[in-house]
Amino acid sequence: MAVTQRPQRPKSAKDVVVFDYGFGNVRSAERALARAGAHVEITRDYDRAMNADGLLVPGVGAFAACMAGLKEARGDWIVGRRLAGGRPVLGICVGMQILFSRGIEHGVEAEGLDEWPGTVGPLKADVVPHMGWNTVEPPQDSRLFAGVDPGARFYFVHSYAAHGWELQAHNPALKPPKVTWSTHGERFVAAVENGPLWATQFHPEKSGDAGAQLLTNWIETL
Repeated sequence: MAVTQRPQRPKSAKDVVVFDYGFGNVRSAERALARAGAHVEITRDYDRAMNADGLLVPGVGAFAACMAGLKEARGDWIVGRRLAGGRPVLGICVGMQILFSRGIEHGVEAEGLDEWPGTVGPLKADVVPHMGWNTVEPPQDSRLFAGVDPGARFYFVHSYAAHGWELQAHNPALKPPKVTWSTHGERFVAAVENGPLWATQFHPEKSGDAGAQLLTNWIETL
């Protein structure tokens, strides 16, 4: 009897874990990463998340709730240890916001992962949430936005944001962080490239061809 073998992934495919801590569009992220050429697994397993080539931390909902869920799944330890070893991490939406020192929602302050100084707070705009397509302002030497049309639009869904950027690279041997901005009522941080830690406020997995190019760019750095 003939044995049917499972198709094997290309040897060059990078292993990416979408961290499943209960607060994110994990299936959308999984499909988008797979289309970009990665071998993707959705899990909260500590060893797999630690040893993957890349770790994606999604996030949907309130800052404090996402932080509580991440800590319950030991995600705070995983992110910290990966970054200490120079291993790539990508945060999306609230998965980016919790990388800052703290977040304030409805007057309640919650601690973040403190990878970057600064506070995530309410957007000051006529229409909130900021939901839909918008342009961004990346730096010219951005690797994240390489190959992306300058007028490309990305899909946002959020009511809170980081309104400023406080971290500066004082060591000349280190590359300074690259910060991308967008505007909805006021300017806010739309994306960051900081060594092995990259993040976007928008959803690349829902941003069509431009978002697919971003994910491809990230995977190529792994």
